[in-house]
Amino acid sequence: MQQLREIQAMLAELNMLSVFVRLFMAVICGGVIGIDRGRKRRPAGLRTHMLVCMGSALVMITNEYIAGIYQMADPARLGAQVISGIGFLGAGTIIVTRHQQVIGLTTAAGLWASACMGLAIGVGFYEGALMACAFIVFIIIIMHNLDNRVVLNSRVMEVYVEMKESAALSDLLSYMANHSIRVSYIEIVKARLVDHQGTAALVTIRLPKKTEHADVLLGLQRVEGVGFIEEV
Repeated sequence: MQQLREIQAMLAELNMLSVFVRLFMAVICGGVIGIDRGRKRRPAGLRTHMLVCMGSALVMITNEYIAGIYQMADPARLGAQVISGIGFLGAGTIIVTRHQQVIGLTTAAGLWASACMGLAIGVGFYEGALMACAFIVFIIIIMHNLDNRVVLNSRVMEVYVEMKESAALSDLLSYMANHSIRVSYIEIVKARLVDHQGTAALVTIRLPKKTEHADVLLGLQRVEGVGFIEEV
């Protein structure tokens, strides 16, 4: 126990060993989060999360070093700049698809959380950083399955549909009305196919009861004039 306390005291101080441990720990914790993002082919993957977390840790170490040298520097100033400045990097991972869907928010939030975790590591708050790393991994990886399940069981759907002719849109809306499917939002968009001469639309619908989304799509696909339909 005495040796453990001595090691903890040594790592709490700013020395070569503690600097190496903090930076190494930041690389590992950032990498753990980045692995999942990389597997899912997100804009910010393994190396990005490693760099963000390690850079944030280095900022706090540098801040602590400056405060120790000059005895008057604000030890939280550089860390505050990291928290606000990481937004430009997170914004780069947010993408609006051709179906006007916004993706990348989870990756952006993960980058911000990785930066905060790096700040905690850099200041020597190892316990908090490890707990944060565990929670971030739990939210991004484990909760992903629950999130998908919630979406699949939702009564709200957004579908992209291409119709062979403009008149088919009226038939599609009539089918929805006859099956108690309420249209919340509809937007005419550019068709995916270059030579497509009909109409394409994004439609947000609300189902009367919990129904398998695949069954709903199958029913809509059977409407005369509908060429292609998918959930987005």
